[in-house]
Amino acid sequence: MTATIPTLSSQYDPSITENKWQQVWEARHVFKADPDHPGEPFCVVIPPPNVTGSLHMGHAFESALIDTLVRYQRMLGKNTLWLPGTDHASIGVSTILDKEFRDQGKTRQEVGRETYLERAWQWKAESGGTIVGQLRKLGVSVDWSRERFTMDEGLSDAVILAFTRLYEEGLIYRGNYMVNWCPASQSAVSDLEVEPTEVNGHLWHFRYPLTDGSGYLEVATTRPETMLGDTAVAVNPEDDRYTHLVGKTIDLPIVGREIPVIADAYVDKEFGTGCVKVTPAHDLNDFAMGQRHNLPMITVMNKDGTMNSEAGPFEGQDRFEARQGVVKRLEEDGFLVKIEDYQHTVPYSDRGKVPVEPLLSTQWFVQIKPLADKALDALDNHNSPKFVPERWTKVYRDWLVSLRDWCISRQLWWGHQIPAWYAVSETDGEIRDNTPFFVAANEGEAREKAIAQFGPEVVIEQDPDVLDTWFSSGLWPFSTMGWPDETTKDFQTYYPTSTLVTGFDIIFFLGGADDHDGRSFHRQDAL
Repeated sequence: MTATIPTLSSQYDPSITENKWQQVWEARHVFKADPDHPGEPFCVVIPPPNVTGSLHMGHAFESALIDTLVRYQRMLGKNTLWLPGTDHASIGVSTILDKEFRDQGKTRQEVGRETYLERAWQWKAESGGTIVGQLRKLGVSVDWSRERFTMDEGLSDAVILAFTRLYEEGLIYRGNYMVNWCPASQSAVSDLEVEPTEVNGHLWHFRYPLTDGSGYLEVATTRPETMLGDTAVAVNPEDDRYTHLVGKTIDLPIVGREIPVIADAYVDKEFGTGCVKVTPAHDLNDFAMGQRHNLPMITVMNKDGTMNSEAGPFEGQDRFEARQGVVKRLEEDGFLVKIEDYQHTVPYSDRGKVPVEPLLSTQWFVQIKPLADKALDALDNHNSPKFVPERWTKVYRDWLVSLRDWCISRQLWWGHQIPAWYAVSETDGEIRDNTPFFVAANEGEAREKAIAQFGPEVVIEQDPDVLDTWFSSGLWPFSTMGWPDETTKDFQTYYPTSTLVTGFDIIFFLGGADDHDGRSFHRQDAL
């Protein structure tokens, strides 16, 4: 009897091979980690892909690199854990769902928070299932028994604890500051959702008349609509052309507001005419000048990108429609000097696909410097973390030195709702900038704090905003190990983790975007 000799296909077929062996590996728990196993621990937590659709080639490349490292370390006899999982991607999923409801002729507010979140969880199940399936088809040697999601119950508890602890230590605060605002999403956005984009625009030059009738100051801007919120004109204190004008005032065209001429070292004598319009509520650098000189902060724009009542005759117009209207009016009134073609960098919302608006807004922030100082100490004195290639160490260090406080609140519904409750009026329930609030782990604890201050009749309402996705992702390496319970075997064995494989852009988020007036613009959010 002749034996049948199996034949191998002449070509590798991943649809057959990977499915087969993935099932065998999982059934036999081949890659299941055991903290009691002998050998030096080697641990990688996968940078969790966003549940916004499916994996792309970058994810595949990254996973292949990690898989190679993990398999090598495993063959060396180390006690390896590669932990898989996914990220809830607050703004990404929200953008998808908002579009889905718009296509149905509905808004988020009309649908309601409960129904919206039900659909979000459905989306997570669909998209997250697709991503996990793709990872399995790649044949990655992860421990599927430890798969996590950033909004799992345990991980969500870790987020609440981290927020309350940082607040109690004075590292989280609520304040009214300049943020990157996306009019399409109607939310503050982080630098990860901002993409500097080269545009061919214009630089408009206007004359602002001195109140005493002695002449004009010429300013240049790429955002004429913001001049409606100007509260000063600034010159460099060492610029001999203008020092005699400091302390005088100009009459702001269209608006008719009398505003001062101030001296500030920030102004670049060589840029434009050396005179800079100052709009503290609509520009990060102007905001800083406004604070130094105690200038009024006048917001002329609504959160949806339309002009508000402070914009006078342009109220209700879209910001770009108002831009054209302001230029036309200034030309008619004889204040337009010239228009130059001007190529510059404008920050765009990655999700909303519209220019980001620097906007004054009441948000929650993390005080970064004390945290960055700890990271700098670890880097400078302990060479931790160690970068490969080593040249990225300097990039990381420069980033830590340049950080500003991090805006962590997002005006969205999908994500970890901020654990703060406000003592609101029974009549309108409105949350205002000065509304008293109580940070707590849950509503019961918040109510106890509110009753102690205002009595048993107090009405409280939770902050409707959610936390920036990166707040929870920052906890990922240890919340997946059971933190805040540091006695778990996984935490004691596998944390701190050994290696992170990721794109260099994860290190470095600040940089060379310009603001809308052509000056250096360093965005304030950070990982």
